[in-house]
Amino acid sequence: MNSFGVKFRVTTFGESHGSAIGCVIDGVPAGLEIDEEYIQSEVDKRKPGLTKFATQRKESDSVQIFSGVFEGLSTGAPITLAIFNENQKSNDYENIKSLFRPSHADFTYFKKYGIRDYRGGGRSSARETAARTAAGAIAKKLLEKFGIKVQSGVFAIGGVEAESLDFEYAKTSEIFALDRLKEEAQKAAVLNAKEAGDSVGGCIFVKISNIRAGFGEPLYNKLDGALAGAMMGINGVKAVEIGEGVNASKLKGSENNDQMDKTGFMSNHAGGILGGISTGADIDIKVHFKPTPSIFLKQRTQNEQNESVEFSLKGRHDPCIAVRGSVVANAMAALTLADMLLLNASCTMDNLKKIYG
Repeated sequence: MNSFGVKFRVTTFGESHGSAIGCVIDGVPAGLEIDEEYIQSEVDKRKPGLTKFATQRKESDSVQIFSGVFEGLSTGAPITLAIFNENQKSNDYENIKSLFRPSHADFTYFKKYGIRDYRGGGRSSARETAARTAAGAIAKKLLEKFGIKVQSGVFAIGGVEAESLDFEYAKTSEIFALDRLKEEAQKAAVLNAKEAGDSVGGCIFVKISNIRAGFGEPLYNKLDGALAGAMMGINGVKAVEIGEGVNASKLKGSENNDQMDKTGFMSNHAGGILGGISTGADIDIKVHFKPTPSIFLKQRTQNEQNESVEFSLKGRHDPCIAVRGSVVANAMAALTLADMLLLNASCTMDNLKKIYG
């Protein structure tokens, strides 16, 4: 599937070393302000080549709008966004075009389709997430109209975990670090791995606030299930936690239950979701990224003839995909909520009467 969402639906297209990547967004309500500068600023956050903590591939990632917008407003028609690739170096992949890179999707794509684009991973490349980020910017503008806020930042890198969450500080950090006191140790973990020709994993924290109770579509499109699915759809994500997450399995019911008084919930172990529906409390999500599989150490693998071979990778790769992954996780949360917002708008007779009189 290349599409995401039910009512706020995004279909992405393009490959890492193709002419362009982009998306078509269907379901954007007519009359929403489409701020091109804001979309570009969001995409720029995940743009490659900006710091030594990311791949040195140089792309302007300039977003172009081809349809669905007139005089700065959405028309209700599908919105098409495109980002043209400018700095492909396909020759870097000549030596591995018949090899399956360890922990990449090369092997599984080939087994599924019988054909593969070896240039940077083709369709399976994280390059595609620039299109999701652009779509997420439009989703966030829709959410802003209802006061819903999505924030994110780097919680941990290489086991160095934040002890405080400062989302405003994360906006100023080269690695989107949430804890300024842990930032230098997290940076060192990235650079040490990079110097060794290796990579390191990390964890992103996403917080959704000012969301009213009632978002979510049980039983088979639960809010937590949709958010987890959106996050697991990001390249390199191996685990997602909501609220207490895995720690809940270590607690007693008396410790994990969110008791209530006349003012509301007295704690938020549930992470803002019960029964697949938002409670009105903040939604807290941790997204765990594996180490970048593209490393420069000599490795063993298999080729298309099922022979065992040894190889060394070339190219430009992120030493820690979690860093730019923070921006993508933020966008995917916004896309999920925008879809749930539109689904929720027509779930009761009262809402329909407000719309249609």
